[in-house]
Amino acid sequence: MAKSSTTQLFLQSPQLGFAPRSITLSSNLTLSHLKLSQTPTLNKSLLDSLYFSFNGRPLPDSTLLSSLPSRSTLLLLLRLRGGGGDGGATGAESRDCYLSMYLSKKPDKVDPNEKRLSKWTTCALSGEPLVHPVVIDRLGNIFNKEPLVESLLKKTLPKAFRHIRGLKDMFPVNLEQIPGAEEYKSETRFQCPISGLEFNGKYPFFALRGCGHVISSKALREVKSSACLVCHKEYSELDKIVINGSEDEVNVLRERMEEERGKVKEKREKKRVGDEKGDVLENGKKESKRFKALDIAPANANKAVYASIFTSSNKGDFKETYSCRSLPLGRN
Repeated sequence: MAKSSTTQLFLQSPQLGFAPRSITLSSNLTLSHLKLSQTPTLNKSLLDSLYFSFNGRPLPDSTLLSSLPSRSTLLLLLRLRGGGGDGGATGAESRDCYLSMYLSKKPDKVDPNEKRLSKWTTCALSGEPLVHPVVIDRLGNIFNKEPLVESLLKKTLPKAFRHIRGLKDMFPVNLEQIPGAEEYKSETRFQCPISGLEFNGKYPFFALRGCGHVISSKALREVKSSACLVCHKEYSELDKIVINGSEDEVNVLRERMEEERGKVKEKREKKRVGDEKGDVLENGKKESKRFKALDIAPANANKAVYASIFTSSNKGDFKETYSCRSLPLGRN
């Protein structure tokens, strides 16, 4: 009988005090079997709170060992539960809410990494976790669309977001979900579809206005292209909006926003003035706009016949005779 193939892995678990170890198991087994083999004395409730991570990504327990590269290093981590540590609730419905509560009590103790992660994983308006449909504004702030539209309709937008005047000031974006992130309650749930970098504020990301795909700066820099790397739709530099950019980057976006609005306003003003004045001839007189049947004639119609439906007889072809001298035909 042929010997079953095996997979060699390296396992670490700083939280459980495991020293790095090398493990060789059958490739047909899953991570669930690996977890049981390393923690045989733990009860089920504690086992359920453990999960494996590879390259910063949580892995489902159903993952086959054969799907992992040989000699991969796995981390066995303890999933942190919510709560205040005393069995009760913290009163915080979201990470952003918790940070605000903590900041009011201990402003010098807030971890800057927590503030960064909150900015990239929650809605800039409601503070709730990002959930599709997601939109960004012209300055790179990211929102859940529903609370933003609701606040816009009720005219309750905070001063920081008053530059959002309507639906034209928000652009839908497509965030790439990290596989298994929802199942394991991962703090970071989105990633770059090209480079795999996590959407957590450690790396700069751009949103493309034309198609809405969100791609890391690293991917755009390394793969030179004038088309989206996901859907291959063409875009220009003006279509790139940096998400949660620095103060200087936001100032650049603000100047671009004001410039675009100025062009739209100028175009509308020219159109309004043109409608009021009409077409002016070289001698300064206004050209009168008259209805012409030929302008709306069907493509296959005889234009002369079609025009006769809307006009009287041609006066140029009319010849006056004794019998019709008193008739008004052609004279009206």
